[in-house]
Amino acid sequence: MPAHAPDPAPDPVPDPTPAPAAESVGDPGPLARERGHLAASRTALRSMREEVQALNIKDVAANWVNARVLEAQIENRIKELADLSHTPLFFGRLDYAHTAQEGQRFYIGRRHVHDAHGDPMVVDWRAPVSQPFYRASRKDPLHIGLRRRFGYTGGELTAYEDEHLTDPTERDHTSKLLQAEIERPRVGPMRDIVATIQPEQDEIVRSGLNGTVCVQGGPGTGKTAVGLHRVAYLLYAHRERLARTGTLVIGPNRSFLHYIEQVLPALGELEVKQATVDDLVNHVEVRGADEAPVAVLKGDARMAEVLRRAIRAQVTLPTEPLVVVRGSRRWRVPAYELEEMVRELLDRDIRYGAARDALPQRIAHSVLVRMEEAGEAPDDRVQDAVARNPAVKAVVKSVWPPVEPAKLVLRLLSDEAFLAAHADGVLSPDEQRTIRWPKPWRSVKSARWSAADAVLIDEATDLVRRTHSLGHVVLDEAQDLSPMQYRAVGRRCTTGSATVLGDLAQGTTPWATGSWREALAHLGKPDAVVEELTAGFRVPREVIAYASRLLPHMSPGLTEVSSVRESPGSLEVREVPDGLDAAVVAACEESLRREGSIGLIAADSRVPALADALSAVGLGHLDPGSETTAESRLTLVPASLAKGLEYDYVVLDDPATLVAAEPDERTGLRRLYVALTRAVSGLTVVHQEPLPAQLG
Repeated sequence: MPAHAPDPAPDPVPDPTPAPAAESVGDPGPLARERGHLAASRTALRSMREEVQALNIKDVAANWVNARVLEAQIENRIKELADLSHTPLFFGRLDYAHTAQEGQRFYIGRRHVHDAHGDPMVVDWRAPVSQPFYRASRKDPLHIGLRRRFGYTGGELTAYEDEHLTDPTERDHTSKLLQAEIERPRVGPMRDIVATIQPEQDEIVRSGLNGTVCVQGGPGTGKTAVGLHRVAYLLYAHRERLARTGTLVIGPNRSFLHYIEQVLPALGELEVKQATVDDLVNHVEVRGADEAPVAVLKGDARMAEVLRRAIRAQVTLPTEPLVVVRGSRRWRVPAYELEEMVRELLDRDIRYGAARDALPQRIAHSVLVRMEEAGEAPDDRVQDAVARNPAVKAVVKSVWPPVEPAKLVLRLLSDEAFLAAHADGVLSPDEQRTIRWPKPWRSVKSARWSAADAVLIDEATDLVRRTHSLGHVVLDEAQDLSPMQYRAVGRRCTTGSATVLGDLAQGTTPWATGSWREALAHLGKPDAVVEELTAGFRVPREVIAYASRLLPHMSPGLTEVSSVRESPGSLEVREVPDGLDAAVVAACEESLRREGSIGLIAADSRVPALADALSAVGLGHLDPGSETTAESRLTLVPASLAKGLEYDYVVLDDPATLVAAEPDERTGLRRLYVALTRAVSGLTVVHQEPLPAQLG
């Protein structure tokens, strides 16, 4: 697999398409020809964009609403066709052989580009014809004669590398361009991996829309990138369906979402929404926080049954008959018949609000039957009028009163008798005391709601009115969710599918899931396929091996990540007898002499002191989620926000302090595992306290 520098010798393998006569004499070389194709493709893309910009919709739009919709679509299309100078237009080439496509050549890139005749100059990486770029091998070449990868520097094509997959004399080699792209310094937000997707990742990316996929992946296996590229693929393959039903990416926090927010736009997808679980359940202002045992109980799936009972208990059976007056006639519905209607609706177990809406229509239908028996001929308008009759409305309000979810949860957490009545046999008396507020709040507005309370309100809201379901949901860092949070996410994709991403070893909440099967059951997707990624492409082998010493003590049974990156000297452990802050700052200064981003990770309680120490020597720093630049490359990261982020070099402050800050040892070790595995090129551990024994 020879790698070619800027001025390589002519390609020894003839092109599968006949070369123009001009290339037979004074051939400028393959690299020059590829640069020419890049320039021509950029020109074609510019023409495509100008063609859209020149569209006149005045004679097409029937009204101002249609005009606004068309304008928005045109604006989005123009954005999709933007030529980003720092982003290569294509990154690979496939030359087919031994098929009906023999002699055809396709350039693979982030978006489709065609010439003035409609012929493709660049093929979208998601197209079926592009798939062999990721999956073809010498063992199974998939009819590919040549696979070429391109290397770029600052947007300029500077090198290429060939694999002749059907040539038995060519030996397997690690792709230097592929390795260089994986190891390229991280400055700025997360970037796409479209040029480096591996075969096992591509299988997940291209899996169908109708099934839910769960990806268990250790640090550096690319699970987040795989999930985002899967979204891009599904939007390409099922654009109309997902345009109607919607797509959502759910992340653990705002810093993480800010870090990944540029990946999909770089792939031409601009309409995917992002949110945290807290955003989804934002029914009340969260101003309080629960102790860990309280939060664990509130997040227990049994709370769903407590809420269901409490809501159904609002219904009372009628004991009096109903009399409806219409003109000079009086129509009587006996109490037993009203009771039958109420019991039937309860037995159907439909949403509380839907049943409440159905009850007046049931009553009105009963009245209409009596009218018809009396010789009248009422129609649908009469039935609607009866349903709105004051006497009917009064019965409905009495029997099936409206429920405000937040008020119901407020009462459950405040009223000992009310909670006991509906938690009997579900929660023990001790558990009921644990979740009940020690001091009841007077109103929804004055209550200091916690994040777990908001999830309970979301559950109650769904019991009253069905939550809108989307076509596809991506849930990242899913291992940290409680059963009730899984239910909240699952409600957003009841009629759609999901991509669930996470690593059980990185579960750092007291309620973190113990198994994906359990989590998927709470999500409402028990039949989801669980895939495991074990090849690491980000974290150096020395670093991941060091971090993996913790696995037997916190997540026994999980497969250790096998890193493909050899980087001798990537791990350094420094013990200092005193002056920890100064030693950490010195390590940051050393890291800043190298190229790329630097993350200083510390226990949350240590962040203020380290911020002061950095400022004292004139070292500015960013907050997590802020975009690094060539001028600002150092980020001070509280350990609680480190998950999902990555930096070229990481300085880790005092691991023992980080572990001790968590409520239990398992959570502390998992938090440490996360912190140890954020480095792409090098990790420096600086400690004053003895290292945790589990690190050896």
